[in-house]
Amino acid sequence: MSTLMFWLLLLLKATDAVTGTWRQCKDVIPLDLLSFILERDTSRLVPGVRIREADGVRGVHFVSPDVSMSFPLSQLMVNCDLFPKEFSIVLTLKVSRTAAKRNEHVFSLLAPKYLNKSKLEEKEAVSDTNEGKSSSEKKQQMDIQVKRNPESGVVLLGLKISPKRLHFLMKGASEAAEQWVFRGIGLADNQWHTLVLAVGEHHVRLTVDCNSPIEIVPSRPFSSDLNIQGSRFHIGSRGRWKGLFSGLLRQLVLVPGSDATHQICPSSDSRLAALSVPLLLLDLPVIGRQRDVTSDAEKRVSVGLVRTCSELLQGQLWFSQEKKALYLCDGSAWITLLEDHKRLDYLLEQQVLTTSSETHDIEVFQIPGIGLMAAMAHRSPSSGSAVYLWTSSGFRVYQNISTHGALAWRHFNLGKKTYLVVSNSETGSEKQSSKDSGADDSVIYKWSKKRKRFVSFQTLQTYCARDWEAFYINHNTYLAVANHRWGNNNHTIESVIYKWNKSTKAFEIYQMIPTSGAYDWEFFSVGPYHFLVVANAFDGVTTSVDSVIYIWIDGRFQVFQKIKTFCATDWEMFQIGSRVFLVVANGHRLSGTGPSQYTINSTIYELDIGGQMFVRFQDIVTYSAVDWEFFSLGEEHFLVVANSFNGESYSLNSILYRWQGYEGFVPIHWLPTIGCSDWEYFTYQGESYLIYSSAKAPLSKVFKLKTY
Repeated sequence: MSTLMFWLLLLLKATDAVTGTWRQCKDVIPLDLLSFILERDTSRLVPGVRIREADGVRGVHFVSPDVSMSFPLSQLMVNCDLFPKEFSIVLTLKVSRTAAKRNEHVFSLLAPKYLNKSKLEEKEAVSDTNEGKSSSEKKQQMDIQVKRNPESGVVLLGLKISPKRLHFLMKGASEAAEQWVFRGIGLADNQWHTLVLAVGEHHVRLTVDCNSPIEIVPSRPFSSDLNIQGSRFHIGSRGRWKGLFSGLLRQLVLVPGSDATHQICPSSDSRLAALSVPLLLLDLPVIGRQRDVTSDAEKRVSVGLVRTCSELLQGQLWFSQEKKALYLCDGSAWITLLEDHKRLDYLLEQQVLTTSSETHDIEVFQIPGIGLMAAMAHRSPSSGSAVYLWTSSGFRVYQNISTHGALAWRHFNLGKKTYLVVSNSETGSEKQSSKDSGADDSVIYKWSKKRKRFVSFQTLQTYCARDWEAFYINHNTYLAVANHRWGNNNHTIESVIYKWNKSTKAFEIYQMIPTSGAYDWEFFSVGPYHFLVVANAFDGVTTSVDSVIYIWIDGRFQVFQKIKTFCATDWEMFQIGSRVFLVVANGHRLSGTGPSQYTINSTIYELDIGGQMFVRFQDIVTYSAVDWEFFSLGEEHFLVVANSFNGESYSLNSILYRWQGYEGFVPIHWLPTIGCSDWEYFTYQGESYLIYSSAKAPLSKVFKLKTY
């Protein structure tokens, strides 16, 4: 099962909002309905469909209204009874010019098979003699039952298509479905089109290929009590041969609660704008763009992330850009045809870099036309921090920047413009009297192409900020700051997420999140879903606190999972194949007035399908760990940990681990470090390097990774 498919099952959440005695489906994650069907069993293609290519793009062709192409909607919308009041449908399809003139069903939601009203009346009449209820009470109960359980075959929701019209159907006040017709949109032109159908309480809006929307305003509001209990969703039909969809379908996503247009538009290829496309339909070459045929003998090469080799992909070639290797699927496993046999041999000390003071963090990035750079967060306010430029002899100071107890740098882009943001943990003495107690000025710097320097751009008030994280969601840019403490003792404070305001050209507060001695943020995405995990280190009493994984729902981060950590200082997310991992750096164990334990397990967590959460995968003994760095070389995967203190000394080994499959990560290299605070992996001109910083000595070291 693909990672995306898992998330569709894992992340479905519905609130207990109630309409009468019925719960409204609300705050549900977008549902990839087509993936839900196609990826139930990745070893074979579900009956009733074929995979076909048109213009170099894959789609599903329906050959029969097989029951495998339907499912009870309650499998996806759980713990609720009523369909969302507002929602969007995102679909990508191709309709042939020679399509039948009759209406064809792209999808339909049908009422369950219950007794109709007349049969219920007969049943009530028979039971009258055996029950003590009055006739009026029984009739009222029967009417309620009829309303809740419509007659079999009634369309509760659906979409029909004809050569010149699109018909949206939704059950109204009466038993029959009402329909709204979009005319003259001309979808039957043998071209791919992406549609977003957004339904609000007082409107239905259609957007085709990211063009201006067409809106219909009904004479009365849509029904808000559409009962989905017992209903069945059909893809490509109405559950019968008549009206079977004859075109190709590539994408079908239900997005409850919002207009999904802004999630996919604008797009560089608006006809194929994608929110979520099944893995089975991805990655065909451009060479077949002029054909609309399927040939089993045709050699296809997919380029991208690895997916499970199955009978469906037998004969498929896969080229891994990361591994520079070509593989062939034999129906059960990938066979290597060509491969770059790069293997890690040893690490060579490339450069010992003397810095102006101790360094807590390194951020490596590139600026077009300038080269590879590294921003180093130096602790000393007197010397400030520095930006280094990579040269033939290693890193050299390029620019000094005034900072105050800098703890971290983060690089990000806004369009073609480059920025750096620093976490300052101390306030300059000249400003101390005018600031709130415990508050600091962290600063965003912007790269000036004219001056070829970073210049001050915006100042943000932070509280002993330990980390910044920059990320992008739906074409918006965000910054998350990890506020560690207010003053010397108050660690239970709020960290802040800022959002870039395109109008004011500045970052503004967007969301406040309670944290406990926050040390690090890690943002990552799986498919269309976005996550943010915080490393909470201390609550003022103990380091045994919950770190929290948040998920992005309806424009806000909401709690997804809590994990017990011990002075968590860093989270690192990584993927190996289709497996998703999170590793935490645990600093030390402290509770009350007892002694601290610096020799402690740090833990790798893996996304578990059965448990529907991140679960413990492997414990690794670390020594006041403050950072993890993941990287890959060829087919090999590595983790390196920054060990900083063992309770007696800061001079100890940081360790490089290699992925050994079922054995997990095993140690292979021991690297002498002094108070190691950060590791960064980078490449330059085909060579691979690691650089570490020291929080206890004015030096950093660059290691070159020798391969064979």
